[in-house]
Amino acid sequence: IPKLIVTQQHVNQSLLSEFFRLNYDIEVKVINKAIGDKRVWLTMAQKNAQIALKQKLMQSESQENRVEALKAIFNLPESFSRIECFDISHTMGEGTVASCVVFDKGNLQNKEYRRFNIDGITPGDDYAAMREVLTRRYKKIATGEGIKPDLIFIDGGKGQLNIAIEVIQELGLNDILLVGIAKGEGRKPGLEQLFVESKDQPIIVKKDNVGFHLIQQIRDEAHRFAISGHRAKRAKKRITSSLEDIEGIGAQKRKNLLVYFGGIERIKNASIEEIIMVDGIDKKLAEKIYDYFH
Repeated sequence: IPKLIVTQQHVNQSLLSEFFRLNYDIEVKVINKAIGDKRVWLTMAQKNAQIALKQKLMQSESQENRVEALKAIFNLPESFSRIECFDISHTMGEGTVASCVVFDKGNLQNKEYRRFNIDGITPGDDYAAMREVLTRRYKKIATGEGIKPDLIFIDGGKGQLNIAIEVIQELGLNDILLVGIAKGEGRKPGLEQLFVESKDQPIIVKKDNVGFHLIQQIRDEAHRFAISGHRAKRAKKRITSSLEDIEGIGAQKRKNLLVYFGGIERIKNASIEEIIMVDGIDKKLAEKIYDYFH
């Protein structure tokens, strides 16, 4: 809470100051007849607010145009609102993570994003990974829990799209348009192909179509979210596996070490004397940990 409020509004200064004093135990001075520097500050604040509001309105109008153009690409009804997009990320089949990002009410809804750790499949089997994430995501929606999307984007071509069609049909969900976003020649942006469940050939959209730009934005966000989750999973696995390789280090001692040092790098650089300070680590085990990393 600021100690000084300058406003052009006619307010009861003493009453407002008393409010802050009673509720927040702080002295706040309120001025509604600004002069000198304070008048300059107020004028600048008003101009900045007007500029920010104008930019916000322009962005809103631009986004509305993009949504309308997207609806035109797929002949979507006026009631259309919610898009969910899926991507799979892994390294040579390891650490597979699936992402789901949500676009609704004209904007990306990052609080509704979800990641899914994919285990128990053949490493590198993107079809199996896509089947698992879609089943887990929409099983509850099929029973009435959660919000059903109007449109689902799948980062992939016909193969991934066919998996999505099978899952959605098996779950008995209707009125959801499924679209596969396949990478174009040379994986160059702007050359993507859009495969729709009801068409044999991809939809051709001009690169400068603002609706196509929105599709790319949503797809790229799903890709970013999947990759960041995959990297975090790999990093966690590296930390855990390196400590697991040391005989005598169980789950509790691993936790104690990581909590005490704050990360694997500090454990690597710690002396035997420092390692002994960790709860549950005696000199013999400390020497073993030190020798492992050196």
